[in-house]
Amino acid sequence: MTTRPPPLHPSNQPAPGRDPGASARDGQWRKPALPAGCAPDGFEPEAPEIREGTEWVDEEPAEAADEERDVWDILYGLGSFGVSMLVHLAGMVLLAWLTVPPPVQRDLALLEATFSPLLEDEPVEFELEQEPPLLNDPSLTLFSSAPRVGAAGDLQGSAGPPQLDARVLEQADEDAKLDEVRVEYPLAGAPTFEQLIEAVPDGDFKGDPRAIIDDYQQAMDRITQELMWKMDRGPLLLIWAFDQSGSMKDDQQEIRQRVNQVYVQLGLTGRERSQFLTTSVVSFGESYLTHTRKPTSDVEEIRSAIAAVPEDPSGREFMCQAVGAAISQHGDYVRSSGRQMVLILVTDESGEREDNRLYLEQVIGEAKAARCTIYVLGREAVFGYPKAHMRWEHPQTRDVHWLPIDRGPETAFVEQLQTDGFRRRHDAFPSGFGPYEQCRMARETGGIFFLLPGIESSLVRGEKRIYELEIMRPYRPDLRARKQLLLDRDRYPLRSIIWQCIYDLDPLQRPELSGQIEMRVHFSPVFEEFVRQARREQIKAKGYLTYLARVQRALEQGAHHRQQEADPRWQANYDLIYAQLIAYQARMWEYGAALEAFIQKPQVVPLTKPPDLRLVHWNVTVRSPTRTKESQAYINKASALFRLTMENHPGTPWAARAAGELKRGFGVDFAPEYWHSYRWKHDGSSGKPTPIPKL
Repeated sequence: MTTRPPPLHPSNQPAPGRDPGASARDGQWRKPALPAGCAPDGFEPEAPEIREGTEWVDEEPAEAADEERDVWDILYGLGSFGVSMLVHLAGMVLLAWLTVPPPVQRDLALLEATFSPLLEDEPVEFELEQEPPLLNDPSLTLFSSAPRVGAAGDLQGSAGPPQLDARVLEQADEDAKLDEVRVEYPLAGAPTFEQLIEAVPDGDFKGDPRAIIDDYQQAMDRITQELMWKMDRGPLLLIWAFDQSGSMKDDQQEIRQRVNQVYVQLGLTGRERSQFLTTSVVSFGESYLTHTRKPTSDVEEIRSAIAAVPEDPSGREFMCQAVGAAISQHGDYVRSSGRQMVLILVTDESGEREDNRLYLEQVIGEAKAARCTIYVLGREAVFGYPKAHMRWEHPQTRDVHWLPIDRGPETAFVEQLQTDGFRRRHDAFPSGFGPYEQCRMARETGGIFFLLPGIESSLVRGEKRIYELEIMRPYRPDLRARKQLLLDRDRYPLRSIIWQCIYDLDPLQRPELSGQIEMRVHFSPVFEEFVRQARREQIKAKGYLTYLARVQRALEQGAHHRQQEADPRWQANYDLIYAQLIAYQARMWEYGAALEAFIQKPQVVPLTKPPDLRLVHWNVTVRSPTRTKESQAYINKASALFRLTMENHPGTPWAARAAGELKRGFGVDFAPEYWHSYRWKHDGSSGKPTPIPKL
């Protein structure tokens, strides 16, 4: 039986006068509303093309003029005495504001927005409908005055040797330059920053934010042991909270099959002891559902309730609100029966970011007040990136879609570049830890985050890596509250510089720049259109090189802070990002050179191949050989810095990422891509087209 519990509040905003940080009870949980005018951050790249940037415009309400007239009518009706009162009241408020010290900002959004962009220059502008001008600034020449498409399609122009901007990277003795950023580890026995934080007693028992398991059986055995220890102190209520996403169906089925073993191992199958442990089953997606009429000890009823968890097509997971609603819903039952409360969260995503930002600390406070221990069965977070992508092939058109899911990051704020040098990241590089919100909930309530084994077969660019626990211990994420981390930002200059560098090159956070720092990776098979696209990308590449160089210089100015940083995690962040900034400049130069080479000497391939393949576009690929000698200084520098990162941080995601960048190569080329003709359109023979799912 599926029943609805205290429903989520229908409003999208907190009730008037209600503090968003206050304790939530009796169904007063609300879905957060995104700020007006914000573009959705979901990204669903489809195989045929890369989506271009979209301008989002807020429309002014039509009633604005009428409202303004109403205000003047009210003021007129007040008379001189009323107006005088309003003026004096405004003066008193202004005086109070000037004399009373402002409180600490409570809104995380305001704190997060305090960065001033490093990239102060206006982005490069060009008209898509017209031929872009050739680059003619001798101090910033990137590519030759290459042929361009004329009115009649004729190619004209003269070739010249490409020149690299000398201001981007001053070539010097490589060994001397590397010595400037070489910093040895602190004393082997010195505590890390996180260890010092955890050493401060706060009266709470801290849980384990990272427990690696080989399979679900290990997780269930460990949970059974945890329940047994708790039941030594009295009866217990166990709440299973399942994510309603379609990707969780297999996990739910496996847990359903193993639930009976938990009761058997606890020795609670006998009728006289069965009420010592009762269970509720809830689930969440865009909405929240309860699948047990009341807490029960009937194993078959529990298994039926798990099987009744639906699949939510919205692709949204309000995780924090659901956990808070489950705790609040069962509060009276726990208090009246004198039971302890345990909640097991089963999910493969990190939840809606806005929901997490608004309600995470509220949920932790609610759990602590209810003495609820939270355990999490979750997936590994993507290294320094909030998204992962699942490969999905349309059953009718055979188009391949990369469906975005929330899968990170492992930290409160991203600590890695959000670009791969050409465009926003699309990898699922493992971080070694779970998502920040879930790990923090488990740790703060005395629970455990269980890192589920293996990777999903449909995970785009997923990798199977297991990092040793002792090696990763000094690199643990800081699991303090977001607000505390933001308030501490200015105390650690290196971290502030790195965060700002990441922000300035983040196409998700800075949509006004996404069209300038995301390069085209699919080009038309029609040569004239290829040339037009290439010319636009070469101009964008010029601006992007300027951006990368400026961020590089900002990071170099903080090199002395790198020498003073004691936390290995932030040392590694600096080392890897610095190497990537230089490597991406080399690749961007080679990108422009590859476009130029293709225009000068186009590759010739057949437009069709048997049986029914058709050329759809040219894909940008990365290779080891390079085309120009001008990029070699960048390549040498970046390669040495990547090797230094691997040497200083062995066995960590930073070292693995550096090794991957080296293996990836610095050259750029183009490869033809063919599709079957039936992928072009749906012929309607099998009914309506299947909609693209949301995970």
